[in-house]
Amino acid sequence: MKLLPDAAQRECLLSTMRTFNAACDWLAERAVELDVFTHFKLQSACYKSIRSLFGLSAQATCLVCAKVADAYAISKTQRTFKPTGAIIYDLRLLSWNLDKSLVSIWALPKRTSIPFVCREKQIELLSYPRGQSDLIYRDGQFFLHVTIDIPDVEEKAVMDLIGVDLGVACIAFDSDGNSYSGKQISKVRHRNKALREKLQKKGTKSAKRLLRKRRRKERRFAADFNHVISKRIVTLAQRTERGIALEELDGIRDRIRAKKDQRYRLHSWSFAQLGSFITYKAKRCGVPLVFVDPKHTSQQCNRCLHTERANRRSRDLFVCKACGHEEYADGNGAKNIRLKGLDLLGSADVIPPNAEVISCAK
Repeated sequence: MKLLPDAAQRECLLSTMRTFNAACDWLAERAVELDVFTHFKLQSACYKSIRSLFGLSAQATCLVCAKVADAYAISKTQRTFKPTGAIIYDLRLLSWNLDKSLVSIWALPKRTSIPFVCREKQIELLSYPRGQSDLIYRDGQFFLHVTIDIPDVEEKAVMDLIGVDLGVACIAFDSDGNSYSGKQISKVRHRNKALREKLQKKGTKSAKRLLRKRRRKERRFAADFNHVISKRIVTLAQRTERGIALEELDGIRDRIRAKKDQRYRLHSWSFAQLGSFITYKAKRCGVPLVFVDPKHTSQQCNRCLHTERANRRSRDLFVCKACGHEEYADGNGAKNIRLKGLDLLGSADVIPPNAEVISCAK
């Protein structure tokens, strides 16, 4: 959510950020000197010093120790913190007045109430706060990233699944024959790639600033695109009372060998983000979700189950060597994913894709 501080509150938040991160820098140096890197040991050794040197509250001091300990969790090399880096907050340091759209937030020298804006859906989700929140300063504006914990929705009983085949040219294709094209996002990425190469050659300070701006814009565009696709897939499953079957694609970039001119498309493929969006949206709606082994889903015929590499005539065309079945390749793959998902759900027999009623015991 976006905060709307006035001029005085803005300076107050910036001053708090600088002080908090200065304390983190000081503690990071002490951690290396003392060879102490865990949260509670740092807090025991430096708690009083941080409070006296930087004037932080008791809980804010504990969160400084937590942030530094997290930074050292991966590596024990010297850590530094940006002056306007994110500040950690917990429920002791901020509270909400949802009726007035105000957040009461700890700052230096005193706690202050700041207006915020967000959509109605975010307002509803604030009923489930959990753990820590982050105060972010980006592009001259303040945002609060709030962690929530939504109660689990009971998974609904289903009679069928929607198989979803994820790809590069076609972002997603489901077993109902619905295609979610990636032409728009590919066009934007190739345009940004050409602009990025031009700016990298220029190498000026303003060019680097524009590069950062374009990177964030492209990331937001891709995330929005994936949100739209995932919502459509989950809504279709919810409306038709079916579950969703997806491919388990962990480590696919390490397994696939691509030509040099294809590597950019492969490594800009945000299938992991799309899969995560489908996963959390399905959980919130109570839609069952299964992940299947993608092995041979593009080579197997969904009619006779004959598997052969030669079945895949081209990227778009699948023709079975055994039964002669011809189909769009991504559609065939989606139906195979559906069948594998039904097997995981416990179906006794292989059921044809056009079956009207399917019995699955979970």
